[in-house]
Amino acid sequence: MSTITAISTFTFKITALCNNLLRCPTIVLIGWIWLAVMLFIALFAEILTPYAYTALDLSARLQPPVGFGGQINHLLGTDELGRDVMSRLVTSIQMSLLIAFASTLISATIGLTLGFLAARFRGWVEQAVMVAIDFQASIPFMLIALAVLAFFGNTLVLFICLMGCHGWERTARITRNLTVAAVEQGYANAVQALGASTWRIYFRHILPNIASTLIVSMTLTFPEVILLESGLSFLGLGVQAPLTSLGNMVGYGREYLQSAPWILLAPAAVIVLTTLSISLVGDWVRDKLDPTLQ
Repeated sequence: MSTITAISTFTFKITALCNNLLRCPTIVLIGWIWLAVMLFIALFAEILTPYAYTALDLSARLQPPVGFGGQINHLLGTDELGRDVMSRLVTSIQMSLLIAFASTLISATIGLTLGFLAARFRGWVEQAVMVAIDFQASIPFMLIALAVLAFFGNTLVLFICLMGCHGWERTARITRNLTVAAVEQGYANAVQALGASTWRIYFRHILPNIASTLIVSMTLTFPEVILLESGLSFLGLGVQAPLTSLGNMVGYGREYLQSAPWILLAPAAVIVLTTLSISLVGDWVRDKLDPTLQ
């Protein structure tokens, strides 16, 4: 199978996926719409925020949302410092999705590279990669994150890189297994007989054939990173002030759960609906791209 054929096959799968989008179950379609709204908010957050997310207005402190006694100039109310909850929510969505997207790409890159190395260099290299995978999978990542952040401190770049170390072991294991299976098939040997280098075979011929499975794996990592970032920010070890994220908002709002629950409920609802939508869409994509489920 040539490179063009492999890419054409993957393109055909994506085209078929798009054609089936409007015929997907209603709950999945709602998930697609919700994710599209979240992406739109993340891309145009600076335009959509009515106020600066750090702007203080102590005269409007703990103002409830519209419909619950609040004023129209603060649709979702204000927090304990008079900051507009809607503005902070929009900015938090942008920050949380940025962290999740960048971390997922880093995780996928690490897993793909180590998976290819394990498949290419059998023997001690493969054993070392598999030991690293087992070691990563045996320790709760939350403990690793807490130890790293406590020892090295916290910056946004460090936090994103740390989140990028989550989930790579799953991608590496999948990549290694699928690559070994693909190498044993005839098309990889045929391309190698024509003089193609090993890495050209892997990235130009094998990768397009296993990309659909890796995409599904990424849909699992993405919501996990969102939840992990939210948990660390809730504990005060995630995104640091003056920056804000969904977990950061939940962490600050927990102290006002009885007097001003809207501070916590708005970001918590976004976390739940976003992770649920990604899970629903990921399951649907897996069903459409996995030929064994057809």
